[in-house]
Amino acid sequence: MCPRRCARCAGHSLLWLAVLCLVANVLLYFPNGETRYAAEGHLSRFVWFFSGLAGGGALMFLPAFVFIGLEEDDCCGCCGHENCGKRCAVGPPALVVEMVPGRCPGPLWPHFHSFSSSQMLSSVLAALIGIAGSGYCVIVAALGLAEGPLCLNSLGQWNYTFANTDGQYLLDTSTWSQCVEPKHVVEWNVSLFSILLALGGIEFILCLIQIINGMIGGICGYCCSRRQRYDC
Repeated sequence: MCPRRCARCAGHSLLWLAVLCLVANVLLYFPNGETRYAAEGHLSRFVWFFSGLAGGGALMFLPAFVFIGLEEDDCCGCCGHENCGKRCAVGPPALVVEMVPGRCPGPLWPHFHSFSSSQMLSSVLAALIGIAGSGYCVIVAALGLAEGPLCLNSLGQWNYTFANTDGQYLLDTSTWSQCVEPKHVVEWNVSLFSILLALGGIEFILCLIQIINGMIGGICGYCCSRRQRYDC
C-alpha cells in the first residue's frame, strides 16, 4: 500500500476515534444520566482532567486532518506504484499535468518528490502530537480506573471508596455495592474509563504506525528523486 493511502486511512480512523472519545468523556460528567453530581462537584477528579475531551479528542483532530489531507501521488511517488507515470506534478498537487503512461518530464520530477517527502515528514510531526494526546488519554483513564469513583458510602461520606485497593475492586464486583450514590456509578466509571483507555490505545498505535509510515514515505521519496531519472 502506498504510504499516503495508508496515512489517509489512519486519518479517517483517528477522526472517528476522537469523536468517540469526546462522547465518552462527556458522559462521565453525568453519572446515571443525572446532572446534579457535576454541579455539586461529586465527580472523580480524573474526570476533570479532560482526557477524552482534550487528549484523545480535540488534540487528535490535528493529526487526523493532516493525514487525510495528504494528496495521493501516482508519479512513482510510491516507489513502484502500479499507476506510476500516469500523472506528474510540480509543487502543490493542485498543479497537475496529465502525461502519457510510463513517461515523466525531467524538470518536474525532482520538485515533485521534494514536495512529496516534505508532506510525509510533516505528517510525522503531526503523529507525534497524536502520540502525546493519546498517551495522555491512556494514562488518565488508567489512573481513573485504578482509583475508582467518588461516591457516597454506607456511612454517608463522600470519598474514594476503592482508592486503597490498587485496582483490585475491578475484579471483585461484589464490593461495588459499597457505593450508595450515585447509583451504578462504579459501572458507569469503569465502562467509560475502559472505553477511553481502549480508544486512546488504538489512537496511540495508529499514530505510531504513521510515524514509521511517514519516515518510510519521506525517505523513499527522497531516494527516488535521487536515483530515478526522467523515465518511470
